[in-house]
Amino acid sequence: MREPVDLRRQRILAAVQARGTARVRDLADELQVSVVTVRRDVEELTREGRLRRGHGVVRSTLPAQEVPAKSTADGDRVAVVVPERHSYLTETLHGARTVLEEAGVRLALHIAPQAAGAERPLVERALADGARGLLLAPRWNTLAAEEADHGWLSALEVPTVLMERRPRRGSTPHVLDSVCSDHWYGAHLAVEHLVELGHRRIVFATRDDSPTARTLRSALAEIAGAHPLVEEWAWALSTPESGPEGPYSADETAELPVLLRKTGATAVVLHGDVDALMIVQRLAGDAVRVPRDCSVVAYDDVVAGLATPPLTAVSPPRAEVGRVAAELLLERLREGRGHAARRVELLPRLMVRGSTQRVAVEEPGPETP
Repeated sequence: MREPVDLRRQRILAAVQARGTARVRDLADELQVSVVTVRRDVEELTREGRLRRGHGVVRSTLPAQEVPAKSTADGDRVAVVVPERHSYLTETLHGARTVLEEAGVRLALHIAPQAAGAERPLVERALADGARGLLLAPRWNTLAAEEADHGWLSALEVPTVLMERRPRRGSTPHVLDSVCSDHWYGAHLAVEHLVELGHRRIVFATRDDSPTARTLRSALAEIAGAHPLVEEWAWALSTPESGPEGPYSADETAELPVLLRKTGATAVVLHGDVDALMIVQRLAGDAVRVPRDCSVVAYDDVVAGLATPPLTAVSPPRAEVGRVAAELLLERLREGRGHAARRVELLPRLMVRGSTQRVAVEEPGPETP
């Protein structure tokens, strides 16, 4: 997933201000972009007076005494462990990295493969390498996988913050710091938007293979079930491979066009973005027009705006989750032990685009004389 230009330039600025001087090639390697891209960004930041260019190097415009003070020692290192091929967490990682670089803290990134328990050996390796703090986002495809990690997570002896992960209440790692999006509120935004447009029958097609997916499914069911204006709703897997928990009923694994016809639904909420784009394509192949025949709200907003039509989407604050998590971890590194754990929730936003519209009201035909 291509990083937004503004975010990349913020990271360049933070890296240079933290060090005073940086080589263009080093910045390109760190950001995993071309040297040409970094040069263009540096030129723009130079025009804005925020950087100074040299031959192959970039310098901060702040005097040495004004360069932001490092909040922790130069030798500090923080390990970040995230799942492989997880585009949702990419922006979260960038948000955390920006904060850590501004503080002068080295970040060691570890990518966990798609296997149960893959995070634990990576964490052990990071601690052996000298990591003094951890930012973690375990994959947790199933509840069993989550529970299997509870023991070693609760035994960690360094400051640890979970990102977009919240262990169940009363479990041993319940006391860990965590920063999450409020996915209940995101579900609320999606349902209220559709109800305000006159939709009374809604299908929810979501994944069921992560803490976010499970929270979202539960929230949608709760909100729709209690809403006085929702006449009927149904839930189904967005794709067959997105539900490792099972077993599921026939309706819960039905093709979406079939379920829409069965329920008479005029709207659908889809999680996540890639599944949403593929389902919209499938609907078009079944002569279901979006939004004329069916309004669509995606959940994640990673690539929803690139669809045709662009999809209305619930957008969790991914980068902000990373920033807040990193700030909380830095605070823990400064304070040490003895402070009450924090469970921070950040509110998503609804991005209204072209895939939702008001339900068409059929005009009465002419009266027969």
